[in-house]
Amino acid sequence: FADGNPNSKIMIIGEAPGSNEDEQGYPFEGRAGKLLDKMLLSINLDRRNVYITNVVNYKPPENRKPTEQEIERYFPFLIKHIEIINPKILILLGSTALNTIVENKEVISKARGKWLSKKIGSCSTSVIASFHPAFLIRQQEQKKMSWIDLKMIRKKIFELKIKIEK
Repeated sequence: FADGNPNSKIMIIGEAPGSNEDEQGYPFEGRAGKLLDKMLLSINLDRRNVYITNVVNYKPPENRKPTEQEIERYFPFLIKHIEIINPKILILLGSTALNTIVENKEVISKARGKWLSKKIGSCSTSVIASFHPAFLIRQQEQKKMSWIDLKMIRKKIFELKIKIEK
């Protein structure tokens, strides 16, 4: 369950596949995927410019949040995945991705919109968390906060001189 450009310097991590992703075999399909596509386009990116994956690579039963055991089982694979892609920017969408990578229990509403320098395996990267598109569909008033995060990401792309392939 990965999609996008494996040579990208921008990586996005979500929670786990949902029903649409399970059927299609790609992350961020359906309504949440369409919203993510619009979010990326707003800062001149698309799926060809980023690499997308999830904390857990299978759909948990009843589309529930992954358990700690499921996250622990996939964690070594996620770290290896990050090392292979070696992103300069790592975007964590939602609390599960945030808590897994940053290794804390901070809620996304308090942690979003802040840059962290993080060493993940052999990769050193700039990390930012934002709201998951599925959450934004349910909580439309939070889109303004995601727009702030997106502008911060656009600025970081410029600062790090990341070339965006057209």
